[in-house]
Amino acid sequence: MIAAIGEAVPQYRRPLEGAFGRGLRAGVRRSLQQFVDLVGRPREMSAASREVYRELGRGEHRAGRGLDALQAAYRLGTRLSWRRFSAVARAHGADAETVSLLAESIFAYLEEVSASSVEGYAQAQAELAGERERRRRRLVRMLVQEGEPAAEIDVRTAANDAGWRLPDRLAVLLCDLPDVARLTTAVGGDAIGARLDELTCVLAPEAPAGRQEQIGKALARIGGPNSGFHAALGPFLPRLEAGVSFARAQEALRLQRVGVLPAGELAIASDHLLELLLHRDRSLLAELEQRRLTALEQLPQRTRARLEQTLLSWLRHRGSVPAAAAELHVHRQTVRYRLSRLRELLGSDLDDPDLRLELELALRWRAQGLSR
Repeated sequence: MIAAIGEAVPQYRRPLEGAFGRGLRAGVRRSLQQFVDLVGRPREMSAASREVYRELGRGEHRAGRGLDALQAAYRLGTRLSWRRFSAVARAHGADAETVSLLAESIFAYLEEVSASSVEGYAQAQAELAGERERRRRRLVRMLVQEGEPAAEIDVRTAANDAGWRLPDRLAVLLCDLPDVARLTTAVGGDAIGARLDELTCVLAPEAPAGRQEQIGKALARIGGPNSGFHAALGPFLPRLEAGVSFARAQEALRLQRVGVLPAGELAIASDHLLELLLHRDRSLLAELEQRRLTALEQLPQRTRARLEQTLLSWLRHRGSVPAAAAELHVHRQTVRYRLSRLRELLGSDLDDPDLRLELELALRWRAQGLSR
């Protein structure tokens, strides 16, 4: 068997020396001995015996081979065994039923041996994948951590362990879709991803124009129609500033979840800087709203809504009555009348630039419907 395997299986066609030769000889002898021990004793292969073949499967994985060579060796050994056994059986006049039972036993044994090796190979794959995932998660956490950035030498070591080539600049993608591998592949460009606190975090190296659109389409494809997923992309920054990109993406994702930004699409943080700033400190904005708009609370709801809508439009158009009237689809005189009423109620000079800024912030905050 050993000679035949060496001749017929290219992967094992080398001198039977050292650990390889010892392992091959031991495997063949153990296989034959176990089969003989089981003859006439109908029972399953022992756990220790199965572990031998699991270890052979793991060894093939560690050697960087598939299972084809090992399975070919098993089949060849089985054929040779059967030839010898059947020849002896015929020479000693064994009946057909006994010979058939022997054949069935040999090939059932082959199935058990093969299945154990497949299991060992799969275990080795899972262990390797788990270790790779652990190293990638460690690297991602190191890059996006809050506070002082990690030292360059530590980042390089972690990237080397994770098998990732560090880019000069990158952006952080955060998403509540759970398929890390698919999302990372869809982002492309040598991206790396991991699950962090029930979110998928992908580090996307900077690429030519179009990457953001590519990511958005990929998310829509993976999430599917009407899935309502939440996903946000921070700005592209030097890699040691990835924590800033992560924080921006995190804040944009939060605004998606509370309804400020639409769900089911990619929220690009750099396109929503005003929203990010406006909602950074809710207590301050609530205080500003109370300070500047309390005088309007006494009005009926519909009247107050019209006045607030008019004031916000007028402020957004830099005090242009015609522009506000056009946006609101009302007469210019109506806008002037409402502004006059607002001056009386607010008791302030609406031409003061600081007051205008505070009023616009307070109105934008109230318009989001999150102030209460």
